[in-house]
Amino acid sequence: MRTKYIDLIDQTFDFPQDEFNLREDRLFFHGIDLMRLIEEHGTPLKFNYLPQISNNIQRAKGWFREAMHNLGYSGNYHYSYCTKSSHFSFVLDEVMKNDVHIETSSAFDIDIVKNLYASGKLAPGKFVICNGFKTDKYVENIAWLIENTDLNVMPVVDNIQELQLLLDATEKELNIGIRIASEEEPKFEFYTSRLGIRYREIIPFYKSMVQDNPRVSVKMLHFFINTGINDTSYYWNELTKLLRIYCNLKKVCPTLDHLNIGGGFPIKKSLAFDFDYAYMVREILTQVKKVCMDNDIEEPNIVTEFGSFTVGESGGAIFNVLHQKQQNDREKWNMIDSSFMTNLPDTWAINQRFIMLPINRWNDDYERVLLGGLTCDSDDYYNSEQHSNAIYLPKFDKNKPMYIGFFNTGAYQETIGGFGGLKHCLIPEPKHLLIRRDENGKLKTELFSEEQTAADYLKILGY
Repeated sequence: MRTKYIDLIDQTFDFPQDEFNLREDRLFFHGIDLMRLIEEHGTPLKFNYLPQISNNIQRAKGWFREAMHNLGYSGNYHYSYCTKSSHFSFVLDEVMKNDVHIETSSAFDIDIVKNLYASGKLAPGKFVICNGFKTDKYVENIAWLIENTDLNVMPVVDNIQELQLLLDATEKELNIGIRIASEEEPKFEFYTSRLGIRYREIIPFYKSMVQDNPRVSVKMLHFFINTGINDTSYYWNELTKLLRIYCNLKKVCPTLDHLNIGGGFPIKKSLAFDFDYAYMVREILTQVKKVCMDNDIEEPNIVTEFGSFTVGESGGAIFNVLHQKQQNDREKWNMIDSSFMTNLPDTWAINQRFIMLPINRWNDDYERVLLGGLTCDSDDYYNSEQHSNAIYLPKFDKNKPMYIGFFNTGAYQETIGGFGGLKHCLIPEPKHLLIRRDENGKLKTELFSEEQTAADYLKILGY
C-alpha cells in the first residue's frame, strides 16, 4: 500500500521537475539544499535565487526572437521590467544584466531610475515607460528625466489632462504612449479599468491635442489586462480591440510604431502548471501581423512589461510546523512559526496559491491538514493548493520536526507586506537570504537582512 508522501507526489505529478528534486528525503530547489539553509539560518526564512531572474528574461527573449524569425515579423521586441513587482536593488541589479528596459508606476520609482542611470546600470537610450496616474511629483520627476538624461523616457498618458501637465513641465520634445482603458473580465466587480483613456476618445484626443503640436509624438499604444496574457477568449477579444484601434490611429499618426501587448505572463503556482509560452508568443505575433497586413500598415515593435514573470519564480519562504491542533472531528491545524497574512500577504488578500512542499520527511505517511499562522486573526490560514481543494503533508510528529516551503513567491510579497515595517500582531520580518552562483556555477549565499527584533518594532512605534 502506497501511503508515503513521496507516493502521493509520484501519483499526482511528474516529479522530479526542472527546479525540484529529492535527495535522501531532502527537497532541493534549483540545486539548493534547503535543509542545509535551515540548519544554518533557522526559520522562518525567506530567500531569492537570483539566477532565475536572468533565466526567465532570456527565456522570454528567446520565444519572441524565434517567433519573429519564423513568421518573418519585421518589428523589434523590447522586454521591460515592472519595478513595482519588486523594487529591491538585488533584483534590479540582476535584471539590468540582461539588456532590458524599465517600467515605472509612481514618483518614487523615478528615484530608482536615477540611481540606475547614475551608476551606469541603465544605459543611454533605454526606455523608461512611465505608467500610472501622474501626480504633480510624478510629473516633476518624469520631466527631470526628460530634461537631464539621454534615456528614452516615454510617459504613458493615463488621462487627457496629463499631456498638458507634461508639456508645462518640460521644454524638450515629448514621446508619449497612450493607455487604453481595457474592459475587465465579467467576474470583476467593475466593468472597465480605472486606468487609461476610453477606446472612442483616443483618436479625438490625438487629433485635438497632439496632431498639430510639434513638441509631441505618439509612439506607443498600451493596454493592460489585469489577469495577464492567457489563452482565453477574453484576452484574444481585448487584443483584437487593441489592434483595431492601433490600425485606426496609425493611419492618422505616422509616428506610432510601438505596441504594448498588455499584462504579464503567468508563473508556476502548482506542480501541475502547464502553459505553452512559445505558442502564446507565436499566436500573438501572428494576430498582429495579420491585422497589419489586412490594413496595409507596418508591423509595430512589440513591448512587454513583465513583472511577476521576471522575479516571481526566484523567491521562496520556509517555515517550521510548530504544533498541531485537532479542531472538531475533521480539522487538523498545523501551526507555522510565522504568518500568512503578513509574510505571504497575497494568500490572504487575493487568495493566491503558491507551490507548497515539505522540505523533509517525504518518506513518512501523509495526512490532510489546514495551515494556520501566528496572528490572532481568523483569516490567517492556508487551506488548499491550486490543483486541489486540500493540503496534504507528512503526518505531524512532535518528536520529528517538519519544515515546509512556499515557492515562486518573489513578486509583491515584501512590498505588500511592508518590508521592515510594522506587521499585524507584530509578527517579525523573517531573515532574508540572497542566493547566487559564482563564475564556476557554485552556489553562494549572502545575508540580506536579519529577522526583525523587538527593538526594531519599539523604535518604529516610538518607544
